[in-house]
Amino acid sequence: MSARIIDGKAFAANLTSRIGDIVKAAMAKGATQPGLAVVLVGNDAASEVYVRNKIRTTEASGMASIEHRLPVSTSQDELLTLIDTLNKDDAIDGILVQLPLPEQINADAVINAISPEKDVDGFHVVNVGRLWAGLPSLVPCTPYGSLLLLKDALGDLSGMNAVVVGRSNIVGKPMAQLLLSENCTVTIAHSRSKDLPAICREADIIVAAVGRPDMVKGDWIKPGAVVIDVGINRIETPERGEGKTRLTGDVDFNEAKAIASAITPVPGGVGPMTIACLLRNTLVAASRRHGFSLPKDII
Repeated sequence: MSARIIDGKAFAANLTSRIGDIVKAAMAKGATQPGLAVVLVGNDAASEVYVRNKIRTTEASGMASIEHRLPVSTSQDELLTLIDTLNKDDAIDGILVQLPLPEQINADAVINAISPEKDVDGFHVVNVGRLWAGLPSLVPCTPYGSLLLLKDALGDLSGMNAVVVGRSNIVGKPMAQLLLSENCTVTIAHSRSKDLPAICREADIIVAAVGRPDMVKGDWIKPGAVVIDVGINRIETPERGEGKTRLTGDVDFNEAKAIASAITPVPGGVGPMTIACLLRNTLVAASRRHGFSLPKDII
């Protein structure tokens, strides 16, 4: 058996195109153009790439993209002042502060300074609490994108045994709650879990989000399970020449694809969904702030 490869890039492109159509139709009826502000502090190379992709995709969907680039020496007070300005700007529906931040800035203080109604990353404690309470909220983009891929692959998830490997606030914990909301039986496993391979072998669904290259092996996977690999790890490949690297996930892809029924690749799996779901969150935030309706599957 060889697993079906879940094409997150194609799914994300379709979702982004649909969001663009909704934005266009809403604006034709008089709605204000949704606006996303992206704040980048410093010049981290990976963050630069992510921000460029976010800006390009935002503009392609018909939304306004407002970019704020600040020097690495920016103080926490200066960043908080900018966020306060963006919170009060009626043209801005979503605010994203690219992480990681320089060491002189407390990321939690910055995240929770963003208005919950504009928190399109879904990291504010109010949105976290609303998610766990089962109330409408802006949901973290990567786990939400992972859920969309799972539902597309499996349909109804009710009653399935899901194991989330990783307990971060960004992916692991919200992923678990999203799966609970779909009536899965959910286990959150982590580095201190006893006999992690045995836990994974019970899963119909495995979501790997630990940041360890190729950690989840093929013999950890129950035959026919669906595997969502959230990890993005850059590893050196000396066989290709000095300084050469490649991307790999948290799952040993070649081993896993021989056992699973479906699996996301790295790259091209969950990664593209993160940006598409950022646009989805911006659209949802704009609709709530300005009072226009959205299709139920987008909400």
